[in-house]
Amino acid sequence: MLILSRNKGQKIMVSDDIVISIIEVSGDQVRIGIEAPSHISIYREEIYTAIQQQNAMAASPSNDQVDQLLQQIPTSKKK
Repeated sequence: MLILSRNKGQKIMVSDDIVISIIEVSGDQVRIGIEAPSHISIYREEIYTAIQQQNAMAASPSNDQVDQLLQQIPTSKKK
């Protein structure tokens, strides 16, 4: 992990197209601004973790959920 000290108004460059700006420092809270291309996803850690957990749950449904889905599929009639 790279650790940097910055003051209010200073910036950090990540690659050629991501800029992190220190907007405000108040007590033990830092307010930052992030400029990045639109294809770069930016999340607070707690939001990112929640998304990952939801994706994992959606990718591995329980047996009950699979059974419920199978019951919704119409069965073909034999001729």
